[in-house]
Amino acid sequence: MPTNALALSRLLLSERSTWLRVVERIVRDRAAAEDVTQGLWFKVQTVRDDPPIDNPRAYLRRLAVNAATDELRASSRRMEDTQEEIEHLLWVEDDRPAQDRIVLNRDLVTRIDAAVETLPEPTRGIFRLNRVHGVTQREIATRYGISTTVVERHIRRALGILSDVRRAE
Repeated sequence: MPTNALALSRLLLSERSTWLRVVERIVRDRAAAEDVTQGLWFKVQTVRDDPPIDNPRAYLRRLAVNAATDELRASSRRMEDTQEEIEHLLWVEDDRPAQDRIVLNRDLVTRIDAAVETLPEPTRGIFRLNRVHGVTQREIATRYGISTTVVERHIRRALGILSDVRRAE
C-alpha cells in the first residue's frame, strides 16, 4: 500500500468520529454520513505516493468535504426526482377507459368470439392453436400434416374475417 494511502487510512481510522461529524454537518443525515465516511476509506486506498502529501489532515478534510458535498447534491437530485414523481402520480389523469368504452370493447370481444366460432375447420382450430395457445406454425403443420404455408393461409384468412368484424364496429 502506498505511503500516502497508509497515512490517510490511519488518520481516518484514528479520528473516524471527527470525520463522521464533519461529513454529518454537511449532509445532515447520520446514515448518509456513515456511507460517505465508508466511501472515503475506499477513496483513500487509491491515493498514490506521487506527489507526496505534506498535510494528510488537510488533504483528508478536502476529500471528506468534497465527498459530502457530492452526496448532498445527489441526495437533493433524488429528492427532486421523487417530488416530481409524486406530483406526476397525484396529478396524472386517470388512464382507465371510460365505462362506455369498456362496454363497447366487451361487445367487440363478444362479436369476435362469435366470428371465431363461425370459422370453418380447420381454420378455426389452426387459428386457436396459434393465437390462443401459442403453438408455432411449424408445430401446427406437423399436427395437421400440412405445410407451414397452408397454416399461414388459414391464419391469414381468420385474421381477415376478424378484421372485418372489427371494422364493422
